[in-house]
Amino acid sequence: MKRFQLAEDFRALLFTLPAMVPLALFWFYPLGFIIYLSFMEWDFMSPDKLFVGLQNYRDLFANPAFYQSLRVTVLFCAGSVLPVVVLGLGLALLLNRNMKGGSVYRMLMFSPWVTPTVAVSIVWSWIYEPEVGLANSLLKAVGLEGIRWLEDPNWALVGILLVTIWKSAGWGMIFYLVALRNVPSDLLEAAELDGANRWNKFVRVTLPLISPTTFFLVVVQVIQALQAYDQINVLTQGGPAGSTRTLLYLYYQSAFEAFQIGEASSVAITLVISCVTLSLLSFWVGRRTVHYT
Repeated sequence: MKRFQLAEDFRALLFTLPAMVPLALFWFYPLGFIIYLSFMEWDFMSPDKLFVGLQNYRDLFANPAFYQSLRVTVLFCAGSVLPVVVLGLGLALLLNRNMKGGSVYRMLMFSPWVTPTVAVSIVWSWIYEPEVGLANSLLKAVGLEGIRWLEDPNWALVGILLVTIWKSAGWGMIFYLVALRNVPSDLLEAAELDGANRWNKFVRVTLPLISPTTFFLVVVQVIQALQAYDQINVLTQGGPAGSTRTLLYLYYQSAFEAFQIGEASSVAITLVISCVTLSLLSFWVGRRTVHYT
């Protein structure tokens, strides 16, 4: 019996090898190497690496730029995740009806998501142009003063957030459309027979049944927000005055501008820990709030 169990375990291991080999090669090994580099002082070109222990982490936590980047990262996550989820749900509710041209509207709303972020960011840099850009032209048309979107530290992060939300809302819409169409119609009819109005049916029936989709979108969008890079690099390069420099962009600047690989690796490990912590927190909240059917 024990020999048969060992054979079964070995067979199961063979089936997982095709997935485990690339996972080990492209995830576990790079992660281990980054952890190793975070204890080293290295300039990316010298053949020698100097072991410095926890010095990179001490320098990082004593660096005001780290705390500024952490603050920007938190603001970016908070300012992008909730609007993407809410707008995605709102668009899905609008387009879930049998309306003429609904498929065309869905395609238009989803098209920003499949457009490369660099191309989207270049177009938005023209929109944000202070003198002749579309954004300021619209503000001036309604009697408001123009904004230096990408040059003012008070508005630069808002500009990045608008690009991110515009690009991602259609992606959330697609998931919510599928979830809404999977809501059993008999439950809605039963609620209506019990005297529930449209709002009560939405709050009491629809929202709980689509909560797994909401949970999924929140987790994935948080991870994507932590990994945002392209739009920041194209539009602001982390400026002005570090107002749009996230932890990921701080990592880029430390590694490929300052060539401080040890310090950059400590930023990367901090970012990984942040991703894992936020994901675990989301799962913990989800287990208590998500209603599975």
